[in-house]
Amino acid sequence: MRLFRAERGWSQERLAAEAGLNRTYLSAVERSEQNISIDNLYRVAKGLGIESWQLLINGEGCK
Repeated sequence: MRLFRAERGWSQERLAAEAGLNRTYLSAVERSEQNISIDNLYRVAKGLGIESWQLLINGEGCK
């Protein structure tokens, strides 16, 4: 999620707004302090304009 967000030059706040989620929640997910639900994974992917499965790939495989 962080890589896709960074590629767009978006802040966590911008992604949270696009996905309709709380910024502190997304921050905790990015830091692996919070698990993400399937529903929220879909919302983040939709906000980023990508397919949900792309968020599940190892960071090296995202490019």
